Amino acid sequence: MGYRKLGRTSAQRKAMLRDLSTDLIINERIETTEARAKELRSVVEKLITLGKRGDLHARRQAAAYVRHEVADAEKNQDAVQKLFSDIAPRYEERQGGYTRIMKIGPRRGDAAPMVIIELV
Repeated sequence: MGYRKLGRTSAQRKAMLRDLSTDLIINERIETTEARAKELRSVVEKLITLGKRGDLHARRQAAAYVRHEVADAEKNQDAVQKLFSDIAPRYEERQGGYTRIMKIGPRRGDAAPMVIIELV
């Protein structure tokens, strides 16, 4: 199997990964389930690679993926701006492996394995 379905339709899964990747770029550390974090890792690593390219086409591709709504327009601008100006230059000499997943134990309600995913 190429990816985890996470119990959602493809549109819901894509929307969730867009939200999580935007939050991870803005906050640089989020708490989520292990399965979501493992899927999120590949998405964020591709976005950081776009940031390392740094050209206009890469910026537009990242802006098309990062979550933007009318209410959060400045948040979207902050996420893309932060990705290209702060996060990508940090990993200029690094060849992948931009995220770290640390296990923090089961969730209280349903015992789902929880993790913290953060940028290295």
